[in-house]
Amino acid sequence: MPMTESLSPLTPEQETTLLDLARRAVAARLDSRPAPRLEDPSPRLLVPQGAFVSLHLARALRGCVGMVMGSPPLATTVCECAAAAATEDPRFEPLAASDLERIRIEISALDPPFRIADPSRIVLGTHGVMVTLGRRHALLLPQVAVEQGWDVPTLLEETCRKAGLPPDTWRRGGIVEIFSAQVFSEKGRPPH
Repeated sequence: MPMTESLSPLTPEQETTLLDLARRAVAARLDSRPAPRLEDPSPRLLVPQGAFVSLHLARALRGCVGMVMGSPPLATTVCECAAAAATEDPRFEPLAASDLERIRIEISALDPPFRIADPSRIVLGTHGVMVTLGRRHALLLPQVAVEQGWDVPTLLEETCRKAGLPPDTWRRGGIVEIFSAQVFSEKGRPPH
């Protein structure tokens, strides 16, 4: 299986910085203020990287937006995705300002995806999955299969369904890609 080079892991301090940035980005969006900026960010946060920001409220997903391939710096991606998760996820109404203190933020910093031919190589909890057929595509993050108690075929079927494709598309011509992610969330916030 061809592997792409993964990025150096984020340190706990960098994780904390990104979580703080995401929270400030959500607050700024809810208050109609400009996006926050990081003063003197570490060089690692300026590396282009894909990321998803998930917002949880009362143990339920309340918004999730991301970029698979990052061309902006990771800090910029996190800032933009956090604000969008709060107000632009089409599955949910925009957050209210009163929700800000009750949400828990989770960030998934993605390694570049790569195509696989053998789905038995998927490691649940380690790999996220993307399925593409034509113009339709969908992605599920590595933590989703574990949270839902799915096996590999179910993960692939649910990814196909999310893309609006028949559940067996992954067996019949769909392109399957996998990726790993460094997943971290706010401590001391309500669990999801």
